[in-house]
Amino acid sequence: MSERLQAGDTAPAFTLPDADGKQVSLADHLGRKVIVYFYPAALTPGCTTQACDFTDNLEVFRGAGYDVVGISPDKPEKLGKFRETEGLKVTLLADEDKSVLEAYGAFGEKKLYGKTVVGVIRSTVIVDEQGKVEHALYNVKATGHVAKLLRDLKIAAA
Repeated sequence: MSERLQAGDTAPAFTLPDADGKQVSLADHLGRKVIVYFYPAALTPGCTTQACDFTDNLEVFRGAGYDVVGISPDKPEKLGKFRETEGLKVTLLADEDKSVLEAYGAFGEKKLYGKTVVGVIRSTVIVDEQGKVEHALYNVKATGHVAKLLRDLKIAAA
């Protein structure tokens, strides 16, 4: 099981394809804060709720100096369908080999309906302008997570 990140850690570098197959790197966001959130699967109810919440608040986050990136083990084509179906505006990245999920501690054992399974741990890591972890949140809930982030980061919602 991968190690969970702590505040002050250097955020693991990554370059992954987005929904259009274009390579996106964490380094592309240097100088801005980045909310990197990890979710199990595109086009599922919880992940759709979370992605729509981030999309609905994207301008609020951007206005406060944050970029938002969602990462899942889906293929870029599925992410494209997810974006089109739900009208998403957040950047969605494909981590098919789960290497970034593992580097961020967002893949491993978790409880699902009372059973222990191995999979994506719904997580959010906030990276500062210099690439350091500011907050690392694990086992977050899909519903209400974005509202909680806005409160915790003291960002006024629109």
